[in-house]
Amino acid sequence: MSPSDRPQGDDDAELIEEAADAELYELVAQRLKDAHARVRALDVSDAERTALTRSLLIVTEAAKRDLPAAARRLARFVDDLDSGRLPGPTAG
Repeated sequence: MSPSDRPQGDDDAELIEEAADAELYELVAQRLKDAHARVRALDVSDAERTALTRSLLIVTEAAKRDLPAAARRLARFVDDLDSGRLPGPTAG
């Protein structure tokens, strides 16, 4: 939709929402990149690393459909890493 196609009253709200979405997308993308680097650096078995990587891929896929939910899931994953718990694969 081009700017000229939008109703005039919705411009500010849509721009703010788009900016917030873009900011969240950038944050999630950077946090995913950091989480992948942390998983690669862990001294764990190949099976554990594979399970952790799959968890991150699930978050990546979820971000395509529901970015806020993916951000929350990624935050839980990182919190588990920070506390020394190795998060396993998450369901659905």
